[in-house]
Amino acid sequence: MFRLFSATLLLLLVFNPVFAQSDVEKRIQTQCILAEEGDIIEIPAGNFSISGTLSLDEKKNVTLRGAGQDKTILSFKGQKQGAEGLKVTNSTNIVLENFTMEDAKGDIIKTQNVNGIIFRDITARWTGKPDESNGSYALYPVQCQKVRIERCTAIGASDAGIYVGQSDSVWVTACTAKNNVAGIEIENTTNAWVWKNHAFENTGGILVFDLPDLPKKRGGHVKVYDNLVARNNYRNFAPKGNIVGTVPAGTGVMVLATNDVEVYNNKIWENRTVSTGIVSYYITETPINDQSYIPYPSGISVHDNIFSGGRRMPTLKNRLGFIFWWKFGKKVPHILYDGISNPDWVNADGSFKPSYQICIGENVNGTFANLRADKLSLTSDRISRDQTHFNCKK
Repeated sequence: MFRLFSATLLLLLVFNPVFAQSDVEKRIQTQCILAEEGDIIEIPAGNFSISGTLSLDEKKNVTLRGAGQDKTILSFKGQKQGAEGLKVTNSTNIVLENFTMEDAKGDIIKTQNVNGIIFRDITARWTGKPDESNGSYALYPVQCQKVRIERCTAIGASDAGIYVGQSDSVWVTACTAKNNVAGIEIENTTNAWVWKNHAFENTGGILVFDLPDLPKKRGGHVKVYDNLVARNNYRNFAPKGNIVGTVPAGTGVMVLATNDVEVYNNKIWENRTVSTGIVSYYITETPINDQSYIPYPSGISVHDNIFSGGRRMPTLKNRLGFIFWWKFGKKVPHILYDGISNPDWVNADGSFKPSYQICIGENVNGTFANLRADKLSLTSDRISRDQTHFNCKK
């Protein structure tokens, strides 16, 4: 009976566009509420205005499918109820595919406590000029397992375009992220593969972070490879107080306070401030109140990447950017390590103990500097370019 209802609804929407525009929101939400295991909820081609959050809760093996990214467009520009465009919670094996959602009041698509979630051929965007009033996240799976984000586009988020937080077993592949503060962010997440994506014209291209004060305390086991991370020089428009507000415009890849991350075979081009940064949480100068939080990076490997040649000009609108300009001018090394490490992880000669090694090697144009930021000031120069303790192949 339900499948007959779905088919009838689809015919009504296709052959009665006036009815579709005025009533499609109610019809989609009704299908989401009544969906049974194995159902496919079809959204026809058209540009539809949606006034409230669409939700899918406690469902299993349900697909929400449009007619194509450029054919099915759900606009939340006049949203009056809720914050998210679409919210999926407490579910198993959900597929979202072949549509565009835009201009939600808050996050465009949020999924929480979902075991098995696929985002496929989705565009999530804010259509105006990037601004701090835009929602935080375009695609936002949090506290999920078995996350697949494939061939998606994220534009205009005031935090991260594609954000995966406190999750496990994650693929992000063949996606495009542009004009976000962070293009792609993997946060407090384990077992993630980020490959063959294009992150460009964001403030920061790809970020792998562990942050304090979250239920899932430790991420790691992340591979970032075969990506194009280029020209991420867009101004930082994050709202005041947001942690990504500390990321300087011109950041390619940043690894912050997490462990077991491998960054390799990427093209990291024309990011004006820092092509690749490996940093502790202390670099943010934000107090730490979470006693179980580990603020240092460890087990990081950056190898076989191609960095662009030529000069770069760090942003002067960020404290880190200003320091890089003060110390390096237009010759900022492509790989920067802040040099702040746990004393228990370092041998007497300054080398790392095996489990905590920071490895740098075999990069094209891979110039390097250890900022030794615990001793860094504008009047003294403790920066080291010695890569001896970062060569893991010796």
